[in-house]
Formats: sequence, structure tokens, C-alpha cells
Amino acid sequence: MINEIKELEATARFLEPDFGQREQLLEQVIAYSQAYLEGISASPANYPFEDGRGLYDAPIGEEGIAIEEALNLLKNNVDASGITTTSGRFMGYIPGGALFPAALGDYLAAVANRYAGFFFASPGAVRMENMLISWMAGVAGYAAGAAGNLTSGGSIANLLAIVTARDTHGITGKRLARSTIYLTEHVHHSVDKAIHVAGLSGCIKRQVAVDARYRMDAAALSRAVTADRAAGLNPFLVVASAGTTNTGSIDPLPEIATIAAGQGLWFHADGAYGAFFNLCPEGKAALHGLEQADSVVMDPHKTLFLPYGTGALLVKDGVKLYASQNWNAAYMQDAPEQLDELSPSELSPELTKHFRGLRVWLPLKLFGLAPFRAALSEKIQLARYFHAKIQSVDGFEVGPYPDLSVVTYRYLPPRGDVDAFNGQLAKKIQEDGRIFISSTRIGGSFILRLAISSFRTHLNDIDEALEVLESTARRLVEEE
Repeated sequence: MINEIKELEATARFLEPDFGQREQLLEQVIAYSQAYLEGISASPANYPFEDGRGLYDAPIGEEGIAIEEALNLLKNNVDASGITTTSGRFMGYIPGGALFPAALGDYLAAVANRYAGFFFASPGAVRMENMLISWMAGVAGYAAGAAGNLTSGGSIANLLAIVTARDTHGITGKRLARSTIYLTEHVHHSVDKAIHVAGLSGCIKRQVAVDARYRMDAAALSRAVTADRAAGLNPFLVVASAGTTNTGSIDPLPEIATIAAGQGLWFHADGAYGAFFNLCPEGKAALHGLEQADSVVMDPHKTLFLPYGTGALLVKDGVKLYASQNWNAAYMQDAPEQLDELSPSELSPELTKHFRGLRVWLPLKLFGLAPFRAALSEKIQLARYFHAKIQSVDGFEVGPYPDLSVVTYRYLPPRGDVDAFNGQLAKKIQEDGRIFISSTRIGGSFILRLAISSFRTHLNDIDEALEVLESTARRLVEEE
């Protein structure tokens, strides 16, 4: 048996590279990442579509391959295919960028592999994440007593908020069928999914009307809640958007807060995209009332420019989040009681979790807040600039003045179907690849979107987008 164990050990030790081997691996990976970063400005925002099937030609096998071969597979099948979200000319969806120090934070977190779910396992990791949650609570305008969790993104954060609202209001059993939730057509689809996953599909969902700027109509909300309560229903949750993904609009947060407080509703604000704009003066003015929400979602991987997989939930009364998520297990009895710090495992469904806090903490500490504030103000100003300039381009019409950094617009061709033309315009621009824009439907109409959320997007990128839009639209008109 001992000989067999030693033979197994000899093979298993391949999993532990020595100093020299680690150095060689790091040299190759660093060279690859440096080449990638240096090439972003010249790379297309959207590559011709390749489906990455080359990876299937190199299946996982018993024998390993050289790092050079592995990086080549990555380059050809992953990094040179699809949308380049790290490009400053990627303006189609909200997340973009990924700050370089965040990657270093992830590297260090993965090397040490701290068990960040429980305080006794890694007190420093938990204190760092709790400190970040406390800082984010301050950004949202919350006072002491708030609690939260660093999640994988806004989808899980919204789910956590809705579950906490459900548990706080005791929405179970026979109460489901008469319990009512209020939201608008522009709420992020992760909210609808969270309602389903939280077991609340049996509740009544009221779609509240919006105004001309796609914001929830507070008067319509008040009428709906009053009517439902008079009819014997149980209104318990209103979900507002602090910057919709679809249009960038911000619901009237102070008015919604007043209605929610008066009617005893849980007021949840989905600020996954918008809440971090509270760091800059333009955003703070637009987000007035955010601090009155019972819960807020804010995603560092969106407008704090961090890598995907970095979301956050904040709950004003942290006791309610704890009551919803805390659980005990017999095998955890060795953990000493800790009174001054809550563990992430007590505030979310996750037990084992990646040490996400390091990817957030390191860029904030290295850069300070000033460049983040400037970048966020810049994005709002760029959206306003685009909104003004696109109106001067013959044939284009715009949507509402942007609340934050999303602009809606479309082209009105001299003849033919407007929706079909804009569909072709979006397709041609995406195929061109220099910039990436996206589209949506509002009121049944095909609408183009420009979402400015990358720290790499600057004035020259917006000017290039304007030129590409104008020249492509003109060429399509001439071809008809």
C-alpha cells in the first residue's frame, strides 16, 4: 500500500509547480495579458462571429499541454470572438471595462484561496467585505444598521432582496394568491425571474404605467395600491428602477418611498446599473430618494468598472436580511461566536464563496475615489453630448434627455418601414465591428440604444460612433 501511495503522490505532485515553473507560467500569462491590453484600442468592438468550436478539437485528456498551446486556444477561440466588452467602443450593454488591479486582486484571492464565507475561517477577508458593504451603504445614503452581501451580480442580489421582502412580510401559503407586487414594463427581467425563483409566481403582479420618460407614474402606483387594498388584496412590494438597463431612466424614488411608507410596502430599488452614479454630483442629483428604499442593488461590475461576477445587495435594516438568511449546521459548531462581525454566510444563500472583496478593495485603495467620480461624471456628460449631437444628424430622432448614461434614438428613413430600417442599421454597424451598439423595443417600436459605461469610453469614441451611425445610415438609404 505504501508503494502505491508513493506512486500516486509522485503523479499528484504535478499539481504543485515549483518556483521556476510558476515563474515560467507567470511570464507567459503576463505577456499574453499585456498584449491583450495594449491591443484593445485597435481591436474591433465586435469580432466576426466565431463559435469557439476549436476548443472541442482539444478535449480534456490524461496528459497536459504547454501553456503556450493553452493560451493559443484561448486567443483563437475566446478572446478573438464575439463582443469585446473591454473596448471603449463597446456601447451596447451596461457592463464594460474591468480595471486591471481588480484582476490582480482576483489573482491574489485565488492564490491564497481564503474561505470568505465565515468569519472564523478568514477574519480579514470577512472584515474587508463588510467594510466594503458599509462603504457602499454610505454611497447609497444608508445610515448605521444596514447590512448586505457581495454577490455574483444583480440577478442574485435582486433575488436576495425579494426573498427578504417575502420573509419580512410573511408571504407564504394562502397569502400568496392575494399578495401584490408593483413594477413597470422597464424593470430588469432578472426581477421577474427572481419573483419566480422566490416562489412568488402565485402573487399578483401589477404593471404600473410609465410617463413620457419611461419612469414609473407615482400617481398610478398610488391608485393601484389603494384600489387593491380596498379590494381585500395584500400589497407588499414595489420594485423601482434606479437607472433601467433598457432606457437608463430613474423612477421617481422620493414619491415611491412616500407611497410605500404610507401603505406598508417593501420598497426595493434596483440600482444595479445606476446606484454608483451617486458618487458624482450629476448622478447624486438624479438619484435623490435612493436612501429611502428598504433595499438597494448596486453592481460594482457595472459602474464601478470591475470584472463580471461582482454585485451587491444592501438592506437598510440589516436585521431583516439576517433573519431571512441566517442558518446553522451541526458541523459548524467549532466556529467561535463572533458578535461584532456578521459572516457573508449569515446574509446570503452562499456558504463557500470566492473572496470577491479583494477585486473591489484593491482598485479603490490604489486609485482612490477621485478618478471613479470623474469617470462617472464623464459618462453622464458623454451621454448628454451624444443626445445633443445625434439630433443634428439628418434623419435621426432621439428619446428622452438621459437621466444617466443610456441614450435611446432611431433613424427615420425617407421611405420604407422604420423598424426594418433600424434593424438593418444595427446589424450593419455590428457587422462593421468598429463600434458596438444594441437595440430594444419600446412601445412596440424598434429603438437603438447607446449605453456608455466603460471607463475606456471617451469623447473620441463617441465622435467615432456618431460618424459610423451617420455614414452607415446614409449608405443604407442610398442602397434602397
